[in-house]
Amino acid sequence: MNQLTVFTPTFNRAYLLPQLYKSLIKQTNQDFEWLLVDDGSTDETNELVASWQKEKKITIHYVFQENQGMHGAHNTAYNTITTEFNVCIDSDDYMPDNAVELILKNTKNLDENEAGIIGLDATKDNKIIGTTIPSNLKAVKLNELYTLHQVKGDKKIVYKTAVVKQYPKYPLFEKERFVPLDYLYILIDQDYTLKPINEVLCIVEYQDDGSSRNILQQYRKNPNGFAFSRISRIKFGKTFKERFKNAIHLVSSAIFLKNPSWLFKSDKPLLVFLALPFGILLNLYIRFKTNK
Repeated sequence: MNQLTVFTPTFNRAYLLPQLYKSLIKQTNQDFEWLLVDDGSTDETNELVASWQKEKKITIHYVFQENQGMHGAHNTAYNTITTEFNVCIDSDDYMPDNAVELILKNTKNLDENEAGIIGLDATKDNKIIGTTIPSNLKAVKLNELYTLHQVKGDKKIVYKTAVVKQYPKYPLFEKERFVPLDYLYILIDQDYTLKPINEVLCIVEYQDDGSSRNILQQYRKNPNGFAFSRISRIKFGKTFKERFKNAIHLVSSAIFLKNPSWLFKSDKPLLVFLALPFGILLNLYIRFKTNK
């Protein structure tokens, strides 16, 4: 049985997937399998993946589901994965030739309190996304990496599958297709640390139709998903600034929903009350930006 699952949520990305496939068949360590969770694609993704399965160059599992959004695809992936470790590589990204080798080398002999490892993302021209991880850190929680150690930019996490399966699934909200993925990561942070490595595990390309480039539109279209994630961020935030910022966003999302009940779901009601005027201003700003 393979040690690692590389899983890829995908939706109408048949034109991009060959880049990732080519990077996977070139891996210096082939002790992995590739799981594609097709989130309702209407393009030729199914046929494309079937042709790769016939090539038998790597082990490929394909799961099709009705469209639920990125978080719904993650739910399905975590339900499906049986290997010891897993890593998400998005459909518009790919892996350096030695990424699997680095992952398996650095996941050996992890402590019980370590949920996995965290490495670097880079661009095609080998520029690190954001900043590297401080070399003195031997163990770190994801949220602390950004809030306390001031690390910048996306990073790549490899989790123990047994750890991920301990936590609740992302919720699915009717007519919405996005819940921020860090909801799960924050929960894991409460019980585990990550082993940091300053090695590039993923090459990132931000697409014009990707969620990173369209975050304000996502914010407005999926207010339940964003409000839900703010509740945990307020609860577990490490600094007052972080908690207050998320209280502001909770107010804004509640206004989009015309549902003030979200404001009473936080365990810090006074903080949410203080954030009200700022949340109103943020809501007006997002309306202005997304109406252009």
